[in-house]
Amino acid sequence: MKRTFIFTTLVSVILLVSCQPSREKMEQQIAYLEARLFDTESGFSRAGADSLIQEYQEFAEAYPDDSLAPVCLFKAASMIMNLQDGPRAITLFDKIQTSYPDYEKAPLCLFFTGYVQENVLGDIDQARETYTLFIETYPDNDFVDDAQASIKNLGKTPEQMIQEFETGQQQAEEEK
Repeated sequence: MKRTFIFTTLVSVILLVSCQPSREKMEQQIAYLEARLFDTESGFSRAGADSLIQEYQEFAEAYPDDSLAPVCLFKAASMIMNLQDGPRAITLFDKIQTSYPDYEKAPLCLFFTGYVQENVLGDIDQARETYTLFIETYPDNDFVDDAQASIKNLGKTPEQMIQEFETGQQQAEEEK
């Protein structure tokens, strides 16, 4: 009985390990999908993007301690953001900030969360809070000016922003 249990356990472990793709195979698959997605001849494919996003996430799940895990999650979140899936993008940006706070792009994840709230979800109040948190948390970040400009322009139409810009230009010329 004991031998059967040990044998069954050993076979289960071997099967589990052999069914999981190796890190190298996953990296090769990601590189292949990236090349296909950004191939100018075939054009953009939503299905290809979804496959690549899935591969990025699977890599990060399979190898959470690998230095490429936050990179893959960031790429996935960025693609999801560009595909206009706000809730999913925010979930991944949050995961990066929580799980990989030392990742060099973790601050950018907070900024992009505000961007998604503003531009994808249309949640102006939440975007203002997130941009403000970004400015307070990362006051020396290169994107602080962008966050401040975003706060200033929250809820304005492009026409309103153009009019304000032109008015500012005109006032500057009059002061000369």
